[in-house]
Amino acid sequence: MLPDTAADIPPDPVPPVAPPKGHMRPLGRNGLAVVLAALSMLGPFCIDAYLPAFPNIQASLGASAIEVQQSLTAYMLAFAAMVLWHGALSDAFGRRNVILVSLVLFAIGTVGCAAAHSVHYLWFFRVLQGISAGAGVVVGRAIIRDLYHDAEAARLLSLVTMIFAIAPAVAPIMGGFIVKYTDWRAIFLTLFAFAIGLFIVCWRRLPETLPVEKRQPFNPRFLARNYREILGSPLFHLKSGIVALNFAGLFVYITAAPVMLPNQLHLGPDQFGWLFIPSVAGIFTGALAANRIAGRMTFSRQIGIGFCFLLTPAGCNVLYHLFMPPSVPWSVVPMFFYTFGMSVVAPAATLLALDLFPHIRGTVASCQSFETTLMGAIVAGVVAPALADSVLWLAAGQLLFTSSALMLWLVARGYRQRMALDAAKQQ
Repeated sequence: MLPDTAADIPPDPVPPVAPPKGHMRPLGRNGLAVVLAALSMLGPFCIDAYLPAFPNIQASLGASAIEVQQSLTAYMLAFAAMVLWHGALSDAFGRRNVILVSLVLFAIGTVGCAAAHSVHYLWFFRVLQGISAGAGVVVGRAIIRDLYHDAEAARLLSLVTMIFAIAPAVAPIMGGFIVKYTDWRAIFLTLFAFAIGLFIVCWRRLPETLPVEKRQPFNPRFLARNYREILGSPLFHLKSGIVALNFAGLFVYITAAPVMLPNQLHLGPDQFGWLFIPSVAGIFTGALAANRIAGRMTFSRQIGIGFCFLLTPAGCNVLYHLFMPPSVPWSVVPMFFYTFGMSVVAPAATLLALDLFPHIRGTVASCQSFETTLMGAIVAGVVAPALADSVLWLAAGQLLFTSSALMLWLVARGYRQRMALDAAKQQ
């Protein structure tokens, strides 16, 4: 006979057993910095590693120099378009899930690049790489802001930048040696192995930092409202533009390297380190300085100091090439000081932009990366090809970019002060 009510059911004689503990061992602070930096490295590895192989790709695929250059533009445009969605997807489905799926897509695209038998196939798989490579940068920023606040977040972001700085130095040197002793396809196979190793580490150790109850719904109307809110903010464009324009001043040299280094500085494919090592050393030491000063001064003062290091070498670079011919090391030494200043400015400007919309930081990070990458695509497709035949013009372009970034910062400060005065009057 069945019991009439739940109260009539006798208690279970077997005591409940707690579910087994998960086997995942979450990463500590330093381990998290290493993993997030490695995820961010996918982008520069995809750009810098194959730059020394441009002539080999051109000969192997029977393509023109412009067609091979456009494989970089295709990657950058896809990166810029998809980077708008990485943050929103991570706000809706969780940080860890988006990173794992993006690593799978990246691995597929990388194998496709290695197997490409025409430049058009290379374009297609470079687009697939671009679609997936930006997740680490965008979602990584959101993870840092999920876990840490203010000075601690700035320190961790600077630490990530320091580790990440290894990639732009190692990638072109690695690519140059690979293409010298093997084949350009081996560059993409090396990237494939890196992506697989990173997937295994993230699967086993990367924690989910966005609880289900804090996630935002993923629907077009909600996303359109968020993007309208962010992209309609003048302060967002001003602060995000600072990072984008300073980066453009570096990227114009990087994308012009396949023409500028052999033709102007007479360097071979295994000597690309002459440009990239000073740049990366500046990024590393600048990030170290930003890490040390985080919490000891205001973001405004930190940005001001960074711009002193940006403008001085950029101006000296122009003056040198007005009177002297391009030469090693003098044509590349200013890159150390420029990237030092860039790394001092970037963490503060990035966090100021993210804090404009704290409830949708993932989406804000996407919009910020979109602006930076779109600027990079314009530089790669239009600016660098136009300036690559003259080191003087490259130096002038860099000075123009960072001067424009300074103007945005000054306008942002004035705009914020005016908003504060208006708010005080209304009270």
